[in-house]
Amino acid sequence: MKVIAAYLLAVLGGNTSPSEKDLKKILASVVHFELTLVVHAAVGAEADDDRIQLLLSQVEGKDITELIAAGREKLASILLELRIFMENICKQLKL
Repeated sequence: MKVIAAYLLAVLGGNTSPSEKDLKKILASVVHFELTLVVHAAVGAEADDDRIQLLLSQVEGKDITELIAAGREKLASILLELRIFMENICKQLKL
């Protein structure tokens, strides 16, 4: 997910074709804050070469808005299937 987020940040920042170097730069600068009671811990996101190369090969030459739209359709389909599955489980358990 962090590689996809870095890609989207680059595109939203105006870079229509981010490179591996661009994504690594973004990932190196990301700081994640985690609240544990009163303490914040900062941890840099590490770059994963294989995931970066996989993502870049899959999105090369594709429009980001079309990719997001396709992802939304898939997610909606998965959620519908999950709902049907859970309804069947509830019926079987008589809940």
